[in-house]
Amino acid sequence: MSKIDTLCVHAGYIPKKGEPRQLPIIQSTTFKYETSDQMGRLFDLEESGYFYTRLQNPTNDAVAARIAALEGGIGAVLTSSGQAANLFACLNICEAGDHIVSLNNIYGGTVNLLGVTLPKMGIEVTFVNNDSTDEEIEAAFRPRTKLVFGETISNPGVEVLDIERFARIAHSHGVPLVVDNTFATPVHCRPFEWGADIVTHSTTKYIDGHGVSVGGCIVDSGNFDWNANADKFPGLCTPDESYHGLVYTERFGKAAFITKAVTHLMRDLGSIQSPQNAFYLNLGLQTLHLRIRRVSDSALKVASFLQNHPAVAWVHYPDLPGDSQHEKQLKYLPEGSCGVMCLGLKGGREFDNRFMDALRLITIETHVADCYSCILHPASHTHRQLSDEQLKAAGIAPDLMRLSIGLEDPEDIIADIANALEAASK
Repeated sequence: MSKIDTLCVHAGYIPKKGEPRQLPIIQSTTFKYETSDQMGRLFDLEESGYFYTRLQNPTNDAVAARIAALEGGIGAVLTSSGQAANLFACLNICEAGDHIVSLNNIYGGTVNLLGVTLPKMGIEVTFVNNDSTDEEIEAAFRPRTKLVFGETISNPGVEVLDIERFARIAHSHGVPLVVDNTFATPVHCRPFEWGADIVTHSTTKYIDGHGVSVGGCIVDSGNFDWNANADKFPGLCTPDESYHGLVYTERFGKAAFITKAVTHLMRDLGSIQSPQNAFYLNLGLQTLHLRIRRVSDSALKVASFLQNHPAVAWVHYPDLPGDSQHEKQLKYLPEGSCGVMCLGLKGGREFDNRFMDALRLITIETHVADCYSCILHPASHTHRQLSDEQLKAAGIAPDLMRLSIGLEDPEDIIADIANALEAASK
């Protein structure tokens, strides 16, 4: 199997004779063994197998393997949320005293994770702009910088990451590039093919696709040479005394990073995804290739309508010709970006609220990237505690609304927007 559509349906679980056609839910915390020695070898990482679902579970592993196959990685692990995936991706490399370079246009919750929570753990972060020069990005690095972090398509600003450029800069400093690929999904972009080393996902979004299951995933490309700068990555390249002096890069080679994420972080911090939720994710994955293409096609139609509406001040969608991100979209996401766009209306915040209240098909909600069209106004909702000046400092225009296009007929979505704009104008 090599085609992305086939991988969405089949990768990770191929039943044998007499086994369930559908991926079974192994809803068990523990697993049975015949001898004490069998269990002991598992705890020493001398054999692979299952003994406690906090570390690994057959249902979870099958779904993680499917996502890894889609991304072109060598291994993956599911987490309880996208935030947990990003946290684990960082903590698997960094420790107190270390430093991260991150794009500043990333999801607000991740900005807080990196900029507020990690510094309390002794890990500092410097934020750079998506359009910073190479020299400005280089200046952000420190001797203890351990990774660069960005999003393929930023949330909510839908800016496209120049993956190749940031990978080149990261690698010149001997550190990996970690990319959150939630909005693009591997159907539209595979960051490993452009030099990224680790990929994360909030599987709550397009991978689940139905808004029923919170989850995350970390995927390891297996391409980064940790030993080339072994002094930077002691957690991977020096003995782990909690496993009798095991060195991950020596024992597991290319799979050192993802193995450590499971056997160390998942063991100590938990944040495992339940097998039931993994089952839901698997159902979503089977139609991901169909859904992401449909919402991208519909989003372009909606964005084109908004671009020409007199009540719309601006619309930003990478697939629109003339958009500031269009050139990068053509390079990294030639088949389409995603179903998310942002826009601003003429008339101020009061008009924005009247418009949203008048929508009937599109719902006001904090979620994004599922089968229902939905909208969010950060200044009135998630970031309502900030002044207009603070919003601008965070890279969010006070009039910005994030619109996520679902699987409804695009003509119905456009009609709903048109009717709401007319109602708000009265």
